[in-house]
Order: sequence, then structure tokens, then C-alpha cells
Amino acid sequence: MAKILLVDDEPSILSVLSVLLKAEGYEVVPCDGGEKAVELIKNTPFDLMLSDIRMRPIDGMQLLKLAVEHQPAMAVLMLTGYGTVETAVESLKLGAFDYITKPFKLDELLITVKRALEYNKALSENVQLKAQLTAQYQFENIVAESRSMRNVCEMIERVAPTDTTVLIYGESGTGKELVAKAIHAHSGRKAKKFLPLNCAALPEPLLESELFGHTKGAFTGASADKEGLFEVADQGTIFLDEIDSMPLSIQAKLLRVLQDKEIRRVGGNESVQVDVRVLAATSTRLEHLIEQGKFREDLYYRLSVIPIEIKPLRERPEDVLPLAYHFLRQETGANKTIPTVDAEVINLFEQYTWPGNVRELENALKHALTFAKDNMISRDCLPAKLLQSTPPVIGGQRKLDDFRGKSLKAFLRVKEKEYLSQALAYTDGDKQKAAKALRISLATLYRKLPEPKE
Repeated sequence: MAKILLVDDEPSILSVLSVLLKAEGYEVVPCDGGEKAVELIKNTPFDLMLSDIRMRPIDGMQLLKLAVEHQPAMAVLMLTGYGTVETAVESLKLGAFDYITKPFKLDELLITVKRALEYNKALSENVQLKAQLTAQYQFENIVAESRSMRNVCEMIERVAPTDTTVLIYGESGTGKELVAKAIHAHSGRKAKKFLPLNCAALPEPLLESELFGHTKGAFTGASADKEGLFEVADQGTIFLDEIDSMPLSIQAKLLRVLQDKEIRRVGGNESVQVDVRVLAATSTRLEHLIEQGKFREDLYYRLSVIPIEIKPLRERPEDVLPLAYHFLRQETGANKTIPTVDAEVINLFEQYTWPGNVRELENALKHALTFAKDNMISRDCLPAKLLQSTPPVIGGQRKLDDFRGKSLKAFLRVKEKEYLSQALAYTDGDKQKAAKALRISLATLYRKLPEPKE
């Protein structure tokens, strides 16, 4: 059921339209004047706003600007008298879907309302469809809608065929191991082993033995010779996560492996030749550790021949929805219909800062799927942490009004242009056919199309 905000300072019109729209099955929130409508626009989601232009002290044009800022996915229809038609036309340029001239015919008004709601529904569905389609064009499960992630994929394609060491930077949960796996999978070593190791997960003696192996009797409990990962991964790839946690003594041995292509087992005297590609990852800038004497500078230069940086999810909001649909597809399986994501959930996903990055998004989707009803993910399905989140601090102060909805607004504008372009391509550039297919007027289509470049 569509939810409509009805704003007019004439009680008779407000009453008639309220009864009429409710009779059509719409949920109507009547508001007698612009002042009362302001808070509703800021805090309550609507599918459509039907507003008079001439009101005091806050008129319809001011409400329109507020709606475009706070609820860009909401359709807006303006009511105008003959004396304010020019203002109504101006409202179209500011983002209104259409205007209705007083006195109006009730059936024509209902048709316009229905058309506006259908168009916005189609636009919303297209946004979700595009997000799902984007998720199908990935690089080894790396969803790359943002420019920064496309750069990462380009780097993977360039460095994968080489044997160069790569140092991957990124906060926890950004997907550093996925990048490492993609590099290995597109290298000449893809038929050999890929062995990951978290350097922070083992104490120094065990870490050394795990990497380089040990001989029988090297330490208490060493009852037999044991190969280390470098021997096991010969001709393959080793991924050293959290390389910043590696003790200095083991850093020296790793440097020798990179320089001389040989290892020596703990307690052993003989060197063993190995052919292993090393990929490393860190969430800490190694340059700072070098200054503190906690990381070898010579090892740093050996590891960072090719640095790749993965931006945190909060800095690439374009990836949020495609990633969400990617995880939904993974969890539901290829042969099942993925759940519909409520518009409010999409808005929340766009606004949330995702401190846990991609891993947190994946966990949020798993949580949502557990509690989804009727194949629909609504606000109630989301983790409490996400629902209780507050807007980011900007410049030391919260600026909720400056932040709310802007990323989603930009996203919707881009997708609307893409949707219109697809319709025109389908009709071979016939604007009249495209407008008919989209159920909008030809004038509205011209208004929404980008202006031709001179």
C-alpha cells in the first residue's frame, strides 16, 4: 500500500483529496500547511507527496527542495492555480514528477498519482535489478562497482601473471585474502597450492616452525621431521596475513627466503631450495612500524614491490548494494529467488558506515535472512547494532540534515539516467515510444534526459 503525504492549507481540498485517495486504497497522511509537513518529510518515509504550491509561511517549493534532499526516492506532485503555472514548471526542474492545475478533474488526478507511483516503483525495482546484475560481473567474488575497487581488479590482472611480491593494505574485513586468492587464481601457479597463514595467530616458536619446518629433536615435542609451509607450497603461493605482527627474528629469515629462495628448518643445518610466491597483507602502515624499530626496512621494500590498497566500505558506498545482493545470492543458492529488500533497508545500508567493512555486511545479510518473512527483508530483520547506529561525526559535530540520504540521492539519479537510456536504446531512440513504455509524458521524458552537449 502506497503511503502519500498530502499537504494543503485549504481544509476543503485537504478533506476531499484525503477521502478520495483513501477510497483508492492509499494510506494518506493529511497535513494542513507546510510547517507541519517539514518534520514529516525529514523523519517519515513516504512513496509520494502531493503538495499545494501557494502556502504560508512555508510554500510547496520549499517542501519540494526538502523532499529532494531528504527523500529522493519519493515522487512529488505539485498542485497549482493558473497564476502559478510558471512556478509549477520550475518545480519540474527541481525534481517534481509532475504538476496538476486547479481546478482539477478527480479522475485525471488519480491517473497522475497512479502514474507517479508506478514510475517510482519501476525506478526502485531498476535500482535493485542493476545492483543484482552488477553482482554478477565480479572478479573472483570481488564486487567492484566503485572506481577504487575497479582499480584493485585492474591491479590484480596486471600483477597476477608475474611472480612479484605484493603487499595488500586494508582494514579488517575489507577482503584482503580474497584479493590474494584472486592473484593466485590468475597466475601461472594456479594449479599449485595457495596456503594462507595469519602471523598474529601463533606465538614466535610455533610461527617459525609453521613457516620453515623443523627437524626431529629441534625442541620438546618435535618427534619427527616436519615440512614448513614454504616447502609444502613449493611452486605455489603463500599468503602472510597480518605481516605486521611477525617478530623481528622471523622477519630476518623471511627476508632470506625472498632473497635467496631457500629456507632452513628449525634445528637443521642444511638449506632447502624453494620456489614460492609471497603475498602479504596488513591493516597497519609498515612505514610507522619501521620508524618504531618494529619492522625491517629491507623486508618492507622486498614485500611492497607492488602495493594494493583496499578502501574501507564507508569510502565506497557504490559497492554496498551490489555486495548485499551478491551475498544474498550466495546464501540462497543459484536456483532460488532471493528475498526482496525493503526500500527502508536499502536506505539504512546506504547511510550506515560499516565499521566492520564487507565482513560486517555479509554477517548482517546472514542475520537478515534468518529472520526474513515472506521472502522479504525488512528493517525488523536487521541486527540491533545497525538499527541503533548514529550518523557519522563530521567536523566534530553531527550534521544529520547535511548527511541524510545524499548518497542514495546520487545513486538514484544515476540509475534513473541509465534506466531512461536503456528505454531509448530499446525503442531505437524513439522518445515517444519510450515515454509510452515508461508511462510518462513526452515532456517529462525530455525534462529528465541529460541536456545535449554543445
